[in-house]
Amino acid sequence: MTQPVFSSDSSHLNSSPCLQGERVTFTGILASTTHAEAAKLVEENGGTATDHVSRQLTMIVIGEEGWPLEDNGQPSVKLQQVERWIQSGADIQILNESQWLTLLGLNDHREEVHRLYTPAMLSSILGISTHVIRGWERSGLIQPIRKVHRLPYFDFREVSSARRLSELLGSGIPRQEIEKSLKSLPSVRRGDERPLEQLQILAHSLGVMIRDHHGLVMPATGQRVFEFETEVTPSEVFEDHEDDPQSISIASVAGAPTDFRANPNRDWLVEGCRLYDAGQIQDALEAFRLAAMSSPQSSDVHFQLGECLYRLGSTEGALERYYVAAEHDQDFLEAWTQIGCLHNELGENSAAANAFQVALTILPEYPDAHYHLAETLNQMGKTDVARLHWEEYLKHDHRGPWADVARQRIEQLGELDD
Repeated sequence: MTQPVFSSDSSHLNSSPCLQGERVTFTGILASTTHAEAAKLVEENGGTATDHVSRQLTMIVIGEEGWPLEDNGQPSVKLQQVERWIQSGADIQILNESQWLTLLGLNDHREEVHRLYTPAMLSSILGISTHVIRGWERSGLIQPIRKVHRLPYFDFREVSSARRLSELLGSGIPRQEIEKSLKSLPSVRRGDERPLEQLQILAHSLGVMIRDHHGLVMPATGQRVFEFETEVTPSEVFEDHEDDPQSISIASVAGAPTDFRANPNRDWLVEGCRLYDAGQIQDALEAFRLAAMSSPQSSDVHFQLGECLYRLGSTEGALERYYVAAEHDQDFLEAWTQIGCLHNELGENSAAANAFQVALTILPEYPDAHYHLAETLNQMGKTDVARLHWEEYLKHDHRGPWADVARQRIEQLGELDD
């Protein structure tokens, strides 16, 4: 089938003053705005927005949050129909969201599409827990654009793409079907192969299951698998038994000193991360304790111990481990953030504020610390200073639940001032 041309050269678009005479529709999830707001922008620029496709359509815009794939793994119905019309000679432009924003002269919105986010910010926006995001980073599923004092910053589109692909695979759509759909999308033909790499990583990790004391579990997602659903071959399952050289159970690590001497070359930090990503938190805790025996000054090991203890309900134990992590690396931003959050959870607002302020002395533009410090100061009645930190946070995020809270808080303070 002849594929529509998807040009990355938008120079001819920049000369267009408006959308006069254009009939525009959108497919996929927009990263910069909602479909309703985008439709309003079309109308304001002289065009006509439509939810439906017809031969009168002149432009289709592909959202850049994730990929325009339906729940069955196929490209969006709109996009498939448009491709058929283009094949038969229709003059319809296919633009990605960034090109469309450039056409409208909305460079600020375009920058929003390419904004970078910390794990905590992504967790708030996408509804994915931070430990899942960190697990995806460890597996290579997502790659940080940059790191500042260990803190990774991610491209929002890459993480939302991984989430969508994970959802599709988890729902039972065959990898081959999703791969076929991705290859048929204009953005992939433009040369962006990253979603295909993500799909391979996800398919590989979902294809191997671990058996723990409660049954089968997918390491990539922690999702449980009912054994009557599919026939699982022995090669697809790591048995969580003492004699399995590839896995650790609680029983096999309970005698820590003995096991440590028996396996002096094992990378317990890596093993702990694997178990943690598989949802085996108690086993991961024991592996990280073994890692601490060989690397007692590793801030990473102590941080992971804190993560495990917190998820197991030991808030004070976790807090102590985060402090140890910060003692061994005083610039460990995520450790200081966790210290602040846990002090807050324990009702110790002054200590929490101190921790967030330490983080901001390390990285003054750190958005997570600004948000949490604002919330803490607000609880302490220091609303004027809190407002400054909410405003600073909004310079980094305009779209997620935290941004919504920050705007609401500022509006409430404005009403009080009036």
